[in-house]
Amino acid sequence: MIDRRATGGRLTSKPLRTVASGGPPVTYVLIAACCLVFLISPLSGFNPSHSTADALLAAQAGYFERWGVIPSELWDGSARALLTPLTALFVHGSWLHLLGNMLFLYVFGAMTEERMGHAEFTFFYLGCGYLALVAYAAAHATSDQTLVGASGAISAVLGAFLYLFPRSRVTSLFPFLFFLPLRFPAWIVLIFWFVLQWLAVHGAGSGGPGVAYLAHVVGFALGFLYAWGRYGRTDRVKTPATVTEGESQP
Repeated sequence: MIDRRATGGRLTSKPLRTVASGGPPVTYVLIAACCLVFLISPLSGFNPSHSTADALLAAQAGYFERWGVIPSELWDGSARALLTPLTALFVHGSWLHLLGNMLFLYVFGAMTEERMGHAEFTFFYLGCGYLALVAYAAAHATSDQTLVGASGAISAVLGAFLYLFPRSRVTSLFPFLFFLPLRFPAWIVLIFWFVLQWLAVHGAGSGGPGVAYLAHVVGFALGFLYAWGRYGRTDRVKTPATVTEGESQP
C-alpha cells in the first residue's frame, strides 16, 4: 500500500503525475494478466482435464516449454523463440512465485507508473523484463532449463523506484521477529535485496542455472540506469514517501 498523501507534488522540477481514483491502470492490468494466465494454466491445478498426476506433470512441462525461455533454443533465430522472453513475463511456476512477484509489483509499480506515465511505464516494464531474460539466456546459452516469471521486469521497477524515490520509507514484516513491522528507508531495503541477489548469483553452484538470480540483478541495474538516464537528478523525489510491503521477494 502507498500513502499518496505523502507523495503528491514533491519533485524539484515537475509535479508527480496523479492517477485517477481507480489507481495506476497499467500496474493493475499487469497484475490481473499474470493472475489470469496462472489460473487458466495447468499450474493452478484447477483444470479438471488433468485427471492423474502424470497427466498434470506432462501438461505443466509442455506449458513451460511453449511459453517459457529455453536458453539453448533462444538463438536459433525462430520468431517463436524470440517471443518467449515476452510471454515468459506472464508465466509463473507456483502460487508462491506469482504472489511474491505481484506483491512487489503492486507496492512499487504504482508510484513508478505515476512518475513515468502509463505508456512509458508499459514499454519500460516489458522492455527491461525482456532484456533481463535475454541476458540470463546469454549467460547460460547451453542450458535446457526453462525460465519463466516477471522477476526481471519487477526488478527493473525496483531499480527505477530506488532512483526516483530515494527517501521513501518501507514497512516490512519479518517472520523471525514474530512479524513485527519495522520501517526502513526504501533504499536500504532495495539495496539489501540487490546484494542478496548478487550473492546468490555467485553462490548458485555449478549444478545448473537454478533460480534466475542473474535476471533479477540485470533487471534491477537496467531499471536504475534507465531512471538515471531518463530523468536525471532534478526529477527525483526529495521528500520522504511512505510505502508498505510484505516479506516476499520477486
